[in-house]
Amino acid sequence: MTAISNGAPGASGVLSGASAILFDLDGVLTPTAVVHERAWQELFDGFLKGVPEAAHYRGSDYFDHIDGKPRFDGVRDFLASRNIVLPEGPADDDPAHNTVHGLGNRKNKVFNDIVASGGVKPYEGSVRLIEAALKRGLKLAVVSSSRNAVPVLKAAGLSDHFPVVVDGVVAVSEGLPGKPSPATYQYAARLLGLPSEECVVVEDAVSGVQAGSAGSFHSVIGVDRGAGRAALLDAGATIVVNDLAELL
Repeated sequence: MTAISNGAPGASGVLSGASAILFDLDGVLTPTAVVHERAWQELFDGFLKGVPEAAHYRGSDYFDHIDGKPRFDGVRDFLASRNIVLPEGPADDDPAHNTVHGLGNRKNKVFNDIVASGGVKPYEGSVRLIEAALKRGLKLAVVSSSRNAVPVLKAAGLSDHFPVVVDGVVAVSEGLPGKPSPATYQYAARLLGLPSEECVVVEDAVSGVQAGSAGSFHSVIGVDRGAGRAALLDAGATIVVNDLAELL
């Protein structure tokens, strides 16, 4: 049996006594966070050409206003940062329309086009932790704000490891508020048949760490893929690692 122990400073006991691990997807299991960043930038670079008085899109905008949030919340929060107000539009609004839902759907199209053109490879360290956790008998779930979690897991070859996937589609159908609310993580724990206290949350986004910290979870592991160690700790992470292999 592969041991899960204290491979990272402060990691001793972070998984001890846990019955399940609840993983965020983008930036934790797969590097699709980079694809999301690119898709958001393409979206707002194009949109802001029609709003010349607004500040250009910056790389920091992704972490400041978008990362880890449901897609349409990301649109709203970015627009608010530029003092731009748009009509909501219907949920299935045409991606060509400059509405909150239209922009969100446009971003989704850009994202899916990028994924389809290059596929998705999971982080090696994350796969190693998944394998070790399964050998240890831990249950696994994915909790993602993305509405594309299922196809991304399939493209990454990880679908068989996750019998429970709570994504943006599930959140809407169940009326669950998105991160930083802990509701989606708590729902995943219930689907696994476990109390939150026995589930570890693994997140790379500040809003996701806040979600884990707001619930009564066993612990919250932050993975620093760009949000910053200090920001993740301030948001409530129990520990922060650069790669999940550090926990092996």
